[in-house]
Amino acid sequence: MPEPFPPPRKVFDFFRRWVRQGVFAMIHSLLVKEIRRREGRAEQPTAAIIDAQSLKAAETVGAASRGFDGGKQVNGRKRHIVVDTLGLVLLVAVTAADVNDRTAAMALFDRLRLLFSQVTKVWADHVYDGELVPWARRHLGLDLEIPVHPGRRKAQGFKVIPKRWIVERTLAWITRRRRCVRDYERRLDHHAAFVLLAVGIAMSRRLAGRADAPARRVSRAAW
Repeated sequence: MPEPFPPPRKVFDFFRRWVRQGVFAMIHSLLVKEIRRREGRAEQPTAAIIDAQSLKAAETVGAASRGFDGGKQVNGRKRHIVVDTLGLVLLVAVTAADVNDRTAAMALFDRLRLLFSQVTKVWADHVYDGELVPWARRHLGLDLEIPVHPGRRKAQGFKVIPKRWIVERTLAWITRRRRCVRDYERRLDHHAAFVLLAVGIAMSRRLAGRADAPARRVSRAAW
C-alpha cells in the first residue's frame, strides 16, 4: 500500500465491508447524477448502450469463477457494462469469460429496468442479436437496436459505429487503471467494485476540473 494508507489488512477489511454495504455503488450513483445535471440532462437516462470485455485472470482467481472465451482466446473473466449516452457506467457485472453475452445481458436488463425505469432504448453489438432482441421488447419493453456495421473494406478505411463508440470509449477508460487491466480478485463483486472506482476517478476529476491537479500524484501512486 502507498505510504499514507493504513496496514493492508485493515484497508482490505474496510474495502470488503463497503462492497457488502453497497457504499461504492451509492457514491457512483451520486457522481453519475451530478454529471448528468451539469450536462443539462435528467438524472434518469432514457437510453443506454451495453457491451462486454474479456480480460485475463491472475492466479488468485479460482477455477470456479473463471472460464475460456473462445472468440477472444482469453482465459479469465468478463465484465459487462451498461452506460448512458454520455459514457457514464450505469451497471456493471462480472462473470466467467465463457458466459454468453446474451445470457449476461438478460440479467443486466432486469436490473436496468428496476433501477432505471425510464430507459426504453438500448444499443448493442451484433453478438447480442438474435433471441435477445424480441425477449427484451416482450418482457421488459426495451427497444434493443443493433447498429449496422459499416464494413471493413480497405478502400473505406476505419469507420466509427454509431453509438457503439461510446461504450468502447468507457471500456478504454476502465483499462487505463492498472488494477483493471487484469482481474486479480477472488470475488466477482470485488472486481466490479474496482470498475466503479476506476470510472469514479474519471468522474470526480470531470466534476473538479483542473483544481485537483496537485492531488493526482497520490491517485496515480495508489493505482
